[in-house]
Amino acid sequence: IGGAPEALYDIDSPYTLVYFYEPSCGHCKQETPKVYKVFQSFKDRGLAGFCVYSQSNKEEWTEYVSKNGMTDWINVWDPANANDFRTAYSVYSVPQVYLLNNNNNNYYMNKKILVTGGTGYIGSHTVVELQNNGYEVVVADDLSNSSESVLDGIASVTGKKPVFEKIDCCDKPALEAVFERNAGISAVIHFAASKAVGESVQKPLLYYRNNLVSLLNILELMGERNAPHLVFSYSCTVYGQPDVLPVTENAPVKPATSPYGNTKQIAEEIIRDAVYADDTLKCIALRYFNPAGAHPSAAIGELPNGIPNNLIPFVTQTAIGIRERLRVFGSDYNTPDGSAIRDYIYVVDLAKAHVIAVERLLAGKNKKGVEFFNLGTGKGLSVLEILKEFEEATGVVVPKEIDGRREGDVEQVWADPSFANEELGWKAETSTGDMLKTAWKWEEALYSKNI
Repeated sequence: IGGAPEALYDIDSPYTLVYFYEPSCGHCKQETPKVYKVFQSFKDRGLAGFCVYSQSNKEEWTEYVSKNGMTDWINVWDPANANDFRTAYSVYSVPQVYLLNNNNNNYYMNKKILVTGGTGYIGSHTVVELQNNGYEVVVADDLSNSSESVLDGIASVTGKKPVFEKIDCCDKPALEAVFERNAGISAVIHFAASKAVGESVQKPLLYYRNNLVSLLNILELMGERNAPHLVFSYSCTVYGQPDVLPVTENAPVKPATSPYGNTKQIAEEIIRDAVYADDTLKCIALRYFNPAGAHPSAAIGELPNGIPNNLIPFVTQTAIGIRERLRVFGSDYNTPDGSAIRDYIYVVDLAKAHVIAVERLLAGKNKKGVEFFNLGTGKGLSVLEILKEFEEATGVVVPKEIDGRREGDVEQVWADPSFANEELGWKAETSTGDMLKTAWKWEEALYSKNI
């Protein structure tokens, strides 16, 4: 609820405000005055409004609204009807606000989403897409691999800064306080994790602690705070070196080749067990391949601390002169040109998939307690092919040197995204050349700011 209902003040058509409230919910009592202000605006313009609740404690509600001067609600007190309505509109948590038009179709549902790791690379782009789709976003991030200035970049694109909570998700009391301060969170997109394959080999315990303890805290608090929808930032690393390419969601999970990959496999088991034990908890795990590029505005993009672990920022930093030359790890793989092959997906296309996943959960359209989707282009490109594409797209020559294989890397992997295309209605639409142009535009923007 929070500030999102402010958007409702401008509505001037005959809509009905529907408010889902539970007498036993402390957050509902906390947020009800904000909803009431919206209702008053409706009433002043001759629009209808009513409150629906699913417990038959009319006396408690009547006493509450009378005490707070909110006596002119138009209320519906039929618990059976309320439950039917909640089922029809997939209301799984309270408080919630809906707008119905005069055809009884849902126009607006209040949606507050917690995004952990929301100032990171993929997280920040997802926050932009969420805000552009009418969601209220709360970002939780410890800034260990990002900067608070990213929030300004987000605001320059969307016109609004998300709520920001600087916390470590491994700190459960701090995370619990985030839920407490931001009542009404209905879903969590969990990005917060350490993700560098090479570093994980050198610092395995750091990765197990950061990636698993944070997930356990999220799952526990989701249950305690009635926020039962999780979109989990997952990875194609669980497939290892697949037996068959392109790789589908039905491909076997291979023994991890790095501690980072192993944390993702263990996380999958944790989520499966948690959903089995609590059938109100629902999760979509997005197994994506290699995100690349930046927002077309060049307001946000990938900003690694120190030497990049991902290929594209290494390419752009070398192209602009920050790095002397690009190191190509491995030239003797069993691939056409000897370099490793990956599926590079534009980060904005990827961010849009997270919004679709959230909407699928909130609408109750998921078909299983845990669903998995591969997000990629369906096309594998080698390191040397990416380098050639970059040079053709930008006109900039990138010096390179061939180095040995990097520990933990697999030879080649790319997605079969057909299940996500068909079931989610999502598709990676941006070409490799256009994606690389956005990465270069972002690098030039950073260089102009001496970043």
